[in-house]
Amino acid sequence: MPVIPRPTKLLSRRDFLGLAPKILLGASALLGMGAVLRFLDYQNEPARRTEFDLGPVENYAPGSRTPITEAQAILLHTASGFIALSTTCPHLGCTVEDTAEGFICPCHNSRFDQAGTLLQGPATRSLTVLRVEQTTQGHLLLHTA
Repeated sequence: MPVIPRPTKLLSRRDFLGLAPKILLGASALLGMGAVLRFLDYQNEPARRTEFDLGPVENYAPGSRTPITEAQAILLHTASGFIALSTTCPHLGCTVEDTAEGFICPCHNSRFDQAGTLLQGPATRSLTVLRVEQTTQGHLLLHTA
């Protein structure tokens, strides 16, 4: 008995219009899942350093004001020892500028004296005092946390 080939069935317009939304919906679901997976795989920035070795005490002359840019701080060598101040304005986080009169925030003009005490707002508090310690090897450590 001879095998009779079956005629190939073409996709009708009705079948195509019924199938197209399902294909589009499936494709958009796959794209959405890809976006969700990329979001979940996001790598956070590494943790910021909170301890800085500033080197030997002898590097800082009495009366000196040394900016520590990587720590966003300034180291003051006063008659009573070392003090470090954050150079981040407590108002909105701009970096304050060191001037002869003290510190000025270039964003909103808050003013602070030489010791970081608030003189004029809109900031509502003084600059943050950071912890400085001297190691047994004679180095200064600045802690920003």
